[in-house]
Amino acid sequence: MRKLSHPELQSRQTLRRHEAKLPFCVVLNNIRSLYNVGSVFRTADGAGVEKLWICGITGFPPDAQISKTALGAEKEVPWEYRKDPRPLLRELREKGYEIVLLEQVTGSISYEQYEPKTPACLVIGNEIEGVSDELLSLCDRTVEIDMAGLKNSLNVTVAFGIVAYHMRNRILTGARRG
Repeated sequence: MRKLSHPELQSRQTLRRHEAKLPFCVVLNNIRSLYNVGSVFRTADGAGVEKLWICGITGFPPDAQISKTALGAEKEVPWEYRKDPRPLLRELREKGYEIVLLEQVTGSISYEQYEPKTPACLVIGNEIEGVSDELLSLCDRTVEIDMAGLKNSLNVTVAFGIVAYHMRNRILTGARRG
């Protein structure tokens, strides 16, 4: 066993660049930290997310702090800014997207039980307040990550990564079956 060299990794990346994006987009609503935004770009690139929708106070490229953690992913993942996420979520629903909030609310299910319907839109919210109450009525489902420790939540980018890869795996598994 050996670590892959940088040229070997670059070769893999070139091959994967031609793979289709998944029918899965993400809405970032009021994310305060530009480093978190950059991290979401990087994870979205790795998970095959088709598009990021950046809403509210969330910062967007070009920005040095975003680029520092995105490492170029902000140039690879399509994105668009919308001030208000509510009309956007209504538009996506009209296009057939299942709107899924990553939030701890009554009625939410563990992300592990969630089977995405495609196309899907995952909404993640502010690092402190989470997804705003006004968006709850626009969602089809809510998922959460069960916590075993003292803290009741994870960093928003860690939580996004867990759920994004769960969705990726389920969507790819469904595509192989269908």
